[in-house]
Parts: sequence; structure tokens; C-alpha cells
Amino acid sequence: MSSAPPIRPFTAIPSPCTGVCRLDAAGRCLGCLRTGAEIAGWLSMSPEERRRLIDVVLPERRKAAP
Repeated sequence: MSSAPPIRPFTAIPSPCTGVCRLDAAGRCLGCLRTGAEIAGWLSMSPEERRRLIDVVLPERRKAAP
């Protein structure tokens, strides 16, 4: 028997993009609230970074939005 850890299935984390792709004066997208840097870096983010952005960062921005 192999002592290698079991392979976990890959679960894609979909982009939070809503199709409203315009940055406001603060540099955040009016649709998904990500910054230009977050949008540009999405493909290179780890699943953990993506999950944190979706579960923690963006909800905090929504609460703070006027």
C-alpha cells in the first residue's frame, strides 16, 4: 500500500464577477467590489486566497459601502 495522502478532488472557486466591469473613483469594481489588482490577480491566487476574498474581504466591503 502507498503511504501517499489521498487525492482530494479539485473544486473550482468561481470568480465573483457580476459582469458590471467598471471601476469607481476608489478603484473598486462597481459589480463585484474587487480592486483592479484583485481582478488582475484572480487567476494566480491560491484557492485559499480566493476563498478569503469571497468570504471575508468582499462582505466587509459590502457592509462599508454607502
